[in-house]
Amino acid sequence: MNLAPVPEIAPAIDVIVPALNAASTLDACLDAILDQDYVGAISVVVAVGPGRDATWEVAQGRAAEDGRVTVVANPTGRTPTGLNIATRAGTAPIVARVDAQSVLPPRYLKRAVATLQRTGAVNVGGIQRPVGDDGLQRVIAVGMCSPFGAGPARFRRDGYEGPTDTVYLGVFRRDALVAVGGFDETLDRNQDYELNLRLREAGGEVWLDPALVVTYRPRATFSQLASQYFQYGAWKRHVLRRNPRSLKPRQTVAPLLVVGLIVSAVDLLRGRARGWLLPAAYAGSALLVARDNRPELPRKTDRYLLMAVFATMHVAWGAGFLFGRLRRGAPSVGLVTETPAGAR
Repeated sequence: MNLAPVPEIAPAIDVIVPALNAASTLDACLDAILDQDYVGAISVVVAVGPGRDATWEVAQGRAAEDGRVTVVANPTGRTPTGLNIATRAGTAPIVARVDAQSVLPPRYLKRAVATLQRTGAVNVGGIQRPVGDDGLQRVIAVGMCSPFGAGPARFRRDGYEGPTDTVYLGVFRRDALVAVGGFDETLDRNQDYELNLRLREAGGEVWLDPALVVTYRPRATFSQLASQYFQYGAWKRHVLRRNPRSLKPRQTVAPLLVVGLIVSAVDLLRGRARGWLLPAAYAGSALLVARDNRPELPRKTDRYLLMAVFATMHVAWGAGFLFGRLRRGAPSVGLVTETPAGAR
């Protein structure tokens, strides 16, 4: 990938925010972006989908208050389409992707640009830190932080800095993003992983900086969590079918668990005691991990809920991977194909 050097001065940044049914979180998200400790110019483009709440009104209100905010329509409501529409609406040499449910720390953009300049990477991202209110959302946040719950992906844990396969969110060099065609609009989920795969195959480097810790508001009910992880699994299978070499051993664990549980259920229906082995081993492992989270969840009932959160995440992801049916993807007509004229 033959790209121009990133300017050593503070380059302008376009922050792209896809928003759908995000009226309750968008204000906090935009506050954190607009209050960044960064000396360069920051523009925010919010791509709003046709949702069921007042997201459009909230976004338009913020645009009226602050000229740095622009609102564009995302007629499909699909995340990758919104990201591409928002990217095309800007011209800055740096593009930062931010979710409407996330809250950036004050020095996030300053640190990310410095890391881009220091490493020569084409995308820099950091750590996802799920944070929930009291109740089930807080338990789900603990489950998502646990390697047992969400797996050993590097963007979910501290300590490692360096090249990686994918990161949470991402701060991109626009020329690199344009060179690979932007976000794939046929993917409802896993579009970040797939984009980072194309960036790496084109010779770019994706860099994890653990100092970039971003707060994320997770789902608040079991049904929402199950739906989210079922979709993750189904779309992961689709991405792996297209890119078999991207398979990681960790991605086989949940599908194998579901297969094992089905076999166990058949054994139990046939009166075979061995059918209890896998469910008992899984429940015992989940219980041990839940006990280790006593400092975060001092109430015993919350630790039992954590075990249920683990099971929901694993079974939903594995079932989605094995049995999930995907809706037909939209044609990739909205991908970024050229750098806008007059790029800063």
